[in-house]
Amino acid sequence: MPNQPPPGGPVIELSGATKRFRSARGAVHTAVRDLDLTVAAGEFVAVVGPTGCGKSTTLSLVSGLEPPSRGRVLVHGEPVAGIPGGVGYMFQHDAVLPWRTVLDNVATGPRYRGASKREARERARDWVARVGLDGFEGYYPHQLSGGMRKRVALAQTLVNEPTVLLMDEPFSALDVQTRGLMQDELLRLWSGSGAAVVFVTHDLEEAVVLADRVVVMTAGPATIKGSFPVPLDRPRDAEEVRLTAGFLDIYREVWDSLREEVQITRQRGAGRGA
Repeated sequence: MPNQPPPGGPVIELSGATKRFRSARGAVHTAVRDLDLTVAAGEFVAVVGPTGCGKSTTLSLVSGLEPPSRGRVLVHGEPVAGIPGGVGYMFQHDAVLPWRTVLDNVATGPRYRGASKREARERARDWVARVGLDGFEGYYPHQLSGGMRKRVALAQTLVNEPTVLLMDEPFSALDVQTRGLMQDELLRLWSGSGAAVVFVTHDLEEAVVLADRVVVMTAGPATIKGSFPVPLDRPRDAEEVRLTAGFLDIYREVWDSLREEVQITRQRGAGRGA
């Protein structure tokens, strides 16, 4: 059925959020400025923007890894101070521990949160099967392909049943075919979970394939330029949806907004290199 706006208030809310960093020489760099963004429960929001504009900094504000220099960041209606409960974070480079098996890697989160070894392993075994790695529980990371390692990382994140899922270009290092498989896998596992997702990507196709809404950020210091609903039915097949007229229409609309910001960033880079 067509996407419907998720009910209830926002799970994530940024209001006038600004982040500044001070360099070793004392200069101040503004990474993002005056961000206004809300994400509801069960909503999948993809964030795109030119290189270096502050997309990852936005995730750091939501996760509590960085405090805002100004403005407000709320998760579940509470100001973010430290890492909020219920937040899962999947990075570009996976956090798979090389000395642990697949099963023990996935069990690490539940153990850290107080589950017994038996309970943690039972939950891990279930999620290893869910991500398609049944039979690989005893393998070590060096024995896995890149796509299989990403499946482990996805299981590591989802085993804790997050209500907020932050993803920072998690599939960017994969080949095109494996990336498509992982996109389908993510949509399947997320569907029905009720988790609010913020997915940062440089790949506009990926953003449109996955999201209920695509947010475009300006050239740095970034703010929100536009927000574009993706009126494509769910469930989606990552490869088939790319061939539809609806996909091409929303892709063109978002690219028209994003292209100007990419050009600004390129011109700045050319100017510095001159």
